[in-house]
Amino acid sequence: MRSDHSIATLCANLEVSPSGFYDWDRRRQRPGARSLEDQALVEQITAIHAKSRQTYGSPRIVDELRDLGLRHGRNRIARLMKSQGICGRQKGRYRVQTTDSKHDHPIAPNLLAKTPKTTAPNQIWVADITYILTDEGWLYLAGVLDLHSRRIVGWAMSQTIDSALVLAALAMATLHRTPPPGLLFHTDRGVQYAAGNFRAALKAAGLVASMSRRGNCYDNAAMESFWSTLKLELVYRGKFTSRSHARSEIFDYIEIFYNRQRRHTSLRGLSPAQFELKKN
Repeated sequence: MRSDHSIATLCANLEVSPSGFYDWDRRRQRPGARSLEDQALVEQITAIHAKSRQTYGSPRIVDELRDLGLRHGRNRIARLMKSQGICGRQKGRYRVQTTDSKHDHPIAPNLLAKTPKTTAPNQIWVADITYILTDEGWLYLAGVLDLHSRRIVGWAMSQTIDSALVLAALAMATLHRTPPPGLLFHTDRGVQYAAGNFRAALKAAGLVASMSRRGNCYDNAAMESFWSTLKLELVYRGKFTSRSHARSEIFDYIEIFYNRQRRHTSLRGLSPAQFELKKN
């Protein structure tokens, strides 16, 4: 209608003043307070999501906003994320088989099942091996995780899967953490962990060996969970052109992001490093 008649004619016929019409039109086009708040919130959500390496969903973004003094409901954050096409990591495939338990080496008893829940770091460590595909072939990764804080305290990478790999991860953990005698070290029954040189290294460090039941991944669930997180948030999201490329990205993920920044739901929304510093 405005294209067919002048504003003055329309206002005269509707018995309103032109100044009143223009004031109404300006207010109609101006975003409301809620809309402006949503716009600012979307900018904050986008920045937090980018900082999390595009891995955080609405629960962790809510926690990040609370740390900034902003309290918003999870439903509102989820709605805004959906409107912008922002989402957390998506579950995908994950199952890695690296355990060779068909050997003649001694098997340690499963002490983890009988051990009380941890009350501080450096009481129970769990360890395992996984592998990552690169354009140059497989890269094997051994990790040692503190069961109390979920922190990766030792890790090593190699293009061969042998006892040298797990010994290097153990050496890193003991060097940086100086574990007390009697710390429980739990693994699967793989030949790398049952080998004589690895058992000797545990004994020299004063650590007590424990092994999962045959074929039972749930006995080492925390380590399996970390592998799943690593795969979903890093490995499956791209490709590694070389083993060197994979080494660099994995180092950055573990030491910069996972240990120090990534919020963990079982740690009251803190990162492993933050959880270790907090008095429980």
